[in-house]
Amino acid sequence: MTPSSRAWLQIHICVVLWGVTAILGKLITLAALPLVWWRMSIVTAVLLVWPPFWNGVRQMPVRLAAIHFGIGALVTLHWVTFYASIKLSNASVAATCIALSPAFVAMVEPLVARRRFNLTELLLAVLVLPGVALVVGGTPDGMQAGIVAGVASAFVVGFFSSLNKRFIGSSPALAVTGIQMGAGALLLPLVGLALPADPVLVVPGRHDTVLLVTLAIACTLVPYSLALVALRHLSAFATTLAVNMEPVYTILLAMALLGEQRDLTPGFYAGVVLIVTVVFTFPWLSRRLALGVQRA
Repeated sequence: MTPSSRAWLQIHICVVLWGVTAILGKLITLAALPLVWWRMSIVTAVLLVWPPFWNGVRQMPVRLAAIHFGIGALVTLHWVTFYASIKLSNASVAATCIALSPAFVAMVEPLVARRRFNLTELLLAVLVLPGVALVVGGTPDGMQAGIVAGVASAFVVGFFSSLNKRFIGSSPALAVTGIQMGAGALLLPLVGLALPADPVLVVPGRHDTVLLVTLAIACTLVPYSLALVALRHLSAFATTLAVNMEPVYTILLAMALLGEQRDLTPGFYAGVVLIVTVVFTFPWLSRRLALGVQRA
C-alpha cells in the first residue's frame, strides 16, 4: 500500500469515528464549554502517562511546540462552537454546517501556505451557496442560532486544518495531539472565569462520564492522531473533502437514534444532498478543468 493510499484509509477511519461525535454531543447533557473541557482533558490525561508522548515532546523544538499550542486554541474554539451548534439546534444541523469547511479551507489555505489561490477551489465556495440557502430555509426558526454557531465552527476548521498541514512535518503525532488537547484543557477554565454564568468545571454524572470517555478516546485520541499522520501525505483541502462524509454518517445516525428528521423539512435534506454532491464531485471537476487547461 502506498503512503497516499494508507493516508486515505486512515482519514476514512477517522471520518467514521468523527461521525459519532455529534450524536454523543447531543446525548451528553453538559453544556458546550464543560463538554469540550472534559473531552480535551481526558485525552491530555491519557497522553501524560503515555511515555511515547514525552519522547515526542522532547524531540520537538520549543517554537514548534508553541505553534501547536496556538493551533490547539483554534481547535478548542472549533469544538466549542460545534457543540454549541448541537445544543442550539441538533446533530444534523451542526454536522451539515461542518460540510462547508472545504469552502473555507479553499480561501484560507493559500494564505497560510503562501501559495496562489486556486480558482477551481474557490468555485466550490460559490457552488455550495444554494445548498446553504436550502439548509437555512429548511431549519426551524428556533435553530437559526445553531446554524450561525455551526458556520463559525466550519470557518475555524479552515484555519486550524491549514495550519496543521503547514506545521505537522515530521512531528510525532501523539506529541502534537497532546499539546493541542492540552491547550484546550488549560485555556477553557480561563474562559470560564471570564464567563461566570457558564461554568467550565462541572462534575458529570455517571451517564455523561461513560459517554465523555467514549468521546475522548474512541472519537478524539484515535482519529485525531491518525489524521495528523495522514496529513503528511494529503493536502488540507483533500483531507477536508474526505471529512465531508462525516455529516452523512451523522445524519443517518441522528435519524436512526434521535429521530431528528421530525424536526427538519425536506428542504433541509435537499440542501444537504446538494452540498455533499458539490463537495464530492468537485475533485472530478477540478481534474477535468486541469486537463482542459493542459490541452489548451
